[in-house]
Amino acid sequence: MTMHPVQSVRISLAERSYDISIGTDLLSATDQFADLPKASAALIVSNETVAPLYLSRLQATLSLSYRQVHTVVLPDGEAYKHLDTLNTIFDALLAHHCDRKTTLFALGGGVVGDMTGFAAACYMRGVPFVQVPTTLLAQVDSSVGGKTGINHVMGKNMIGAFYQPLKVICDLGTLQTLPVRELSAGLAEVIKYGPIADMEFFVWIEDNLDRLLSRDASALAHAVKRSCEIKAWVVGQDEREAGLRAILNFGHTFGHAIEAGLGYGQWLHGEAVGCGMVMAAELSHRLGGIDADFLARIRTLVARAGLPVTAPILDSTNNVARYMDLMRVDKKAEAGEIKFVVIQKPGVAAVQGAPDALVHAVIQAACA
Repeated sequence: MTMHPVQSVRISLAERSYDISIGTDLLSATDQFADLPKASAALIVSNETVAPLYLSRLQATLSLSYRQVHTVVLPDGEAYKHLDTLNTIFDALLAHHCDRKTTLFALGGGVVGDMTGFAAACYMRGVPFVQVPTTLLAQVDSSVGGKTGINHVMGKNMIGAFYQPLKVICDLGTLQTLPVRELSAGLAEVIKYGPIADMEFFVWIEDNLDRLLSRDASALAHAVKRSCEIKAWVVGQDEREAGLRAILNFGHTFGHAIEAGLGYGQWLHGEAVGCGMVMAAELSHRLGGIDADFLARIRTLVARAGLPVTAPILDSTNNVARYMDLMRVDKKAEAGEIKFVVIQKPGVAAVQGAPDALVHAVIQAACA
């Protein structure tokens, strides 16, 4: 495997600042882990899919820095992102008598990262953790910015904490073993950065999507780095989503409704977001923010990435009402009013409400 130089993106949050390292074969790069605070024990949290591929490699690297390297392997999938699974992490920490300095390492995709981060935020009221994302979605989005949490049957990510990692280590080599469906799901979170923040990047994705789909190393490196830079810029200004950070949820209001309505894990998070972005773009068009041409470009790009552009029927008797009910259980909703990330013009987004009639029309069009 050709070695590419390690690139770095800084998340600037005063004393909670940290770096994202992006490169190849970083799981074995001892220098990437050498600058972490000293502790006698580490706990790697992974899942049944990722552990057989990468756990022993990370364990070997960490054993040079920690006297004990414990592991816990969770079941794989969004369907397991709940309190019972979270408890298995606490069980392991307590069984091994882990103290306040024990460092947790999240080795896996977004579910592993969210749950490990939340466990770290809660255990002894906060222990250090490091994100080691192995999916494209986690590398470009969920591992960055300190959002941690679990799902509740009534709503996605409704129980959680803002808790920043010490570091994020993105080993691009792990993307070579990613199933095609997971690669596409990750591309949804790459694509989203264009319409909301960077039209130059949007055009680059249009031009380089085939390279990304064929896992070209330099194209993936650029996509991960630019996505992280945009997210770093947003999070640095609004860590706790008081305003600007909410634009990163482009497509997520519709997408989370799809995930919860179908049952977690039926559609991957990125698949639901991809479809949700098409719906949010349709809403933006109906609100006058973007023209039909730009709407078509978004739809085409999402479809080319291998993501669904037709929304699922969530209730055969009253589909629109079901969508609306699910979208009211959203962290952006205020006093029952649903808020959407809409594109005001290509490259600029805002969070706002929309007339129910317009939203109903968008849902009906998307499900047709």
